Amino acid sequence: MFNALGLAFMRWLSLWPLAWVRALGWLLGHVLYVAVPARRRVVMVNLALCFPPWTHDERKRWARRCFVAFAQAWLDRSWLWHAPPDVVRQRLNWVGDCDALARPGGVVVFAPHFVGLDAGWTAWTLASDAPLHTIYTPQSNPAIDVWIAHGRQRFGQVNLCRRADGVQPLIAALRRGERLYLLPDMDSGEDDTVFVPFFGVPAATLTSLSRFAKLGRARVVPITTRMTATGYEVQVHPAWSDVPSTDALADTGLMNQRLAQWIDTMPDQYFWVHKRFKTRPPGQADVYAQPKKPPI
Repeated sequence: MFNALGLAFMRWLSLWPLAWVRALGWLLGHVLYVAVPARRRVVMVNLALCFPPWTHDERKRWARRCFVAFAQAWLDRSWLWHAPPDVVRQRLNWVGDCDALARPGGVVVFAPHFVGLDAGWTAWTLASDAPLHTIYTPQSNPAIDVWIAHGRQRFGQVNLCRRADGVQPLIAALRRGERLYLLPDMDSGEDDTVFVPFFGVPAATLTSLSRFAKLGRARVVPITTRMTATGYEVQVHPAWSDVPSTDALADTGLMNQRLAQWIDTMPDQYFWVHKRFKTRPPGQADVYAQPKKPPI
């Protein structure tokens, strides 16, 4: 059904003025906040753990804003992947240390899961003539999987590396001086992870940023993408001089620490709908479990 109706709708939506797309996203976000209580609970738990000074009412207000930003970013894929290139380019604004991406040598771009992550990727593929790589997770819905894969390969020389392909092709690409767009800040289970603080809470975190940079002899350049009224602001931060080090655990903790500082500037635009604390240290309880009702 998505292939026939959803794709047609997104193509049609790409013709709308941006303000109309965002207005529809605002409405959809409020509907989702009410209609999907299980995911709303995930957001509320995440916010309670990461922002303990906030009151319950404050968390509810920010949770609504999270759903709105999530819905708006999802609908923005319409114009990112279907609007004319000039329209897309006009709505993506680069700021910061852009030279950090242009210098010779391999680059691991640390791209955290802000809702504008696809806008940041699209902006980079539009701006670069060099080969760009990223790790792609196939979607459970085949039609959506095809749509997302095509959208992310719309511009530039793009390689979507599936996890089954292994890491060696990516390491080889970095050693050739190419670029990798990496999103290592979600909870992917216990494999290749360490527990390091995220907003002071132990969080299972991939060590891949440090490992790819070290094995690929590449520098780390963070990019954060902020949704704005006119599109997205893609900020290139200065290359990290202290990552990778000889200690992947320390590197990963530093990554989370710096990510928290960026989230503080736009907490509603982080991917709080994800169960960031799903994997717990041994002996710690599931933070997302529903409290048991007392016996009658």
